[in-house]
Amino acid sequence: MKNYLIELIEKLFKYHSLELNEYEFLIENRNHEATKLLKKYANDLKREFYGNKIFIRGLIEFSNFCKNDCLYCGLRKSNLNCERYRLNKNEILKCADEGYKLGFRTFVLQSGEDNYFTDEILCEIVSALKLNYSDCAVTLSIGERSFKSYKILREAGADRYLLRHETADKNHYEKLHPVEMSFNNRLECLRNLRKLNYQVGCGFMVGSPFQSNKNLAQDLKFIEEFKPEMCGIGPFIPHKDTPFKNFMAGTVELTCYLLSIIRIIHPKILLPATTALGTVDPVGREKGILSGANVVMPNLSPVNVRKKYELYDNKICTGDESAQCIKCLSGRMQNIGHEIITDRGDFKN
Repeated sequence: MKNYLIELIEKLFKYHSLELNEYEFLIENRNHEATKLLKKYANDLKREFYGNKIFIRGLIEFSNFCKNDCLYCGLRKSNLNCERYRLNKNEILKCADEGYKLGFRTFVLQSGEDNYFTDEILCEIVSALKLNYSDCAVTLSIGERSFKSYKILREAGADRYLLRHETADKNHYEKLHPVEMSFNNRLECLRNLRKLNYQVGCGFMVGSPFQSNKNLAQDLKFIEEFKPEMCGIGPFIPHKDTPFKNFMAGTVELTCYLLSIIRIIHPKILLPATTALGTVDPVGREKGILSGANVVMPNLSPVNVRKKYELYDNKICTGDESAQCIKCLSGRMQNIGHEIITDRGDFKN
């Protein structure tokens, strides 16, 4: 079995592809030797295309209102304990202005699925960002919208779009979401974004409720076939005001193992070391970088709202994940042999 595991890793490194049952075997039978070899190959590939560069994205969480009721999320509409807020256009631009001065050249606008933000309002914001910061990329992470909406936002200047697929298995998807949400629609949204020539990001939670190793293998196969420009994965962390409050959190160990596999599947991918990693483990993001990740997303949101954007319990919102502490973050990355750079950090075609 040990030799077969190493054979699979060698095959993955050579072909950037495995069969579904092989991915499942790789996950199910992981050990120290496999982890070490995957990490080596992942970092070899990362250095080949990106050197030791770490790209930074300025995260602006501009609304925590959400029309959805996902069973895992602290922003779910049924959570009456969530203190809601919205940032207006001027507040968002102020965040971007501060970020630009700090060296950020990508802004990520993230929110719940908030119907207040119509296409017209969002296009005004995106257009203003592109006008004020013409050398910057604008990434949207605002959920499921129509093809028409995605098209209008693309024409307004949006460059990238992050939409986690959450799981590549329909039955698992339905265990995580209310009945009115559709697995097929989520995948259709990702296909529409690709048609409109966005740089597209997908992703999933590691260790989410009811998730099997086969589900994770399906996620890896989906990433292999869809070939996203970005992929955000992080450990599931329960929130006290959701139906999943008593479930166990996902682990840093498995998340990092999967980060290495994803880097090998898709060597040029932009792969964040997420805030969730840093929440579960004080050096979780460093572990993510050393496993093949090459993006970090410090928070540019106003300090008084950061705690309110609580997707899960105990989300870190002061300290080195703050954009204002870019020197601290830069020092942490230097300590593990990497360098934060001022760059849009586009996907390498």
